[in-house]
Amino acid sequence: MTFFKSLTGLALGAALFSTTAFAGEIVLNSNHSDPAPKKAMEDLIADFQAAHPGITVKWNNFDHEGYKSAIRNFLTADAPDVVAWFAGNRMEPFVTAGLFEDVTDVWDANGLNEQLKSAASAMTIDGKKWGVPYTYYQWGIYYRKDIFAEQGIEPPKTWAEFLAACEKLKAAGITPITIGTKALWPTGGWFDYLNLRVNGYEFHMELTAGKVPYTDPRVRATFEKWGELVNAGYFLESHAAIDWQDAIPQMVQGKAAMYLMGNFAVATMKDGGLTEDQIGFMQFPEITPGIPMAEDAPTDTFHIASGAKNKDDAKKFLAFVASPEAQAKMNATLGQLPVNNQAQKPEDVFLQQGFDMLSNAYALAQFYDRDANAEMAKAGMEAFQEFMVKPDRLDAILERLEKVRARVYN
Repeated sequence: MTFFKSLTGLALGAALFSTTAFAGEIVLNSNHSDPAPKKAMEDLIADFQAAHPGITVKWNNFDHEGYKSAIRNFLTADAPDVVAWFAGNRMEPFVTAGLFEDVTDVWDANGLNEQLKSAASAMTIDGKKWGVPYTYYQWGIYYRKDIFAEQGIEPPKTWAEFLAACEKLKAAGITPITIGTKALWPTGGWFDYLNLRVNGYEFHMELTAGKVPYTDPRVRATFEKWGELVNAGYFLESHAAIDWQDAIPQMVQGKAAMYLMGNFAVATMKDGGLTEDQIGFMQFPEITPGIPMAEDAPTDTFHIASGAKNKDDAKKFLAFVASPEAQAKMNATLGQLPVNNQAQKPEDVFLQQGFDMLSNAYALAQFYDRDANAEMAKAGMEAFQEFMVKPDRLDAILERLEKVRARVYN
């Protein structure tokens, strides 16, 4: 029998409930309060208990904001066995603080190094694995297939081809790239992809971890590539005044041809009137030849608390949630992608394309505002928007970002 609690508010956390486990029981804390994630978790727990009839899952379910506030408290005060969290630099502070358990043995015993290989680097610190990923979704460039066909444009694979496509679209009176930056975060996708393609995954992760100055010439090189698009007028002019959803009608009306965005945007495009046949998806093009193609794919994860009372059964749970079957079922409910490359492909055509791309990715970044410290991410995305409006301020922008980095990561 599953024990379920829904927790709301701020750090209601450790003092509000007991995480004391009994023999054959694991305590699971997560933030799956929205309807689809809640249903996915209910099914996952039921399936796990059916596969392991000697183990009961005691599930404490928080709302999103309450969970962010509570997780460090309950990990240090009265740790559950399993916790939900995120990959990459969002995971790192808990590993450094000794609050997450090394689960390399779970990966080794279940063939996960191959099955979860695209996310392996995002789960690895000091050569060890610290959790398992179970869901992610792709970012990439969505485009109007019919407009490309009319203009004789093939989906570009290199930067030179991308610039040529943009120039051809602009000459035809079509805005090459739509975007809305009022809420700032869409700029993070552009910075991520440009930096990943110019300098590579390892450099990008060092930068977002605060280990590289923003005044480094390699960061400037990323902005200079961005400037090639900004200075040529390839972005929607009014982007700073509109949100991401408000940029989609430009594509629907045929006034713009491309949008760098997460897969969640497809539903909004269809709601606006585009048919599936009109929408194409392509990988962000190569910039520096030879640099492996990493992708932005925000990844959700499960971890074992270092203070867990039932680590043996917690490891069985992680192995179960990492399996192809469990991941396929969960993500069918979530409308996202299984990380396990042996999972059954989703039926949705765009998710199929994302599954193929991410399963073969060199590595996965988590998106700028997940990978960077929160204060750094805010300053960074404000600076990215400013650059897109006033690219001539690049020197001042980089110097300001460096001051923030030096203070935040000191």
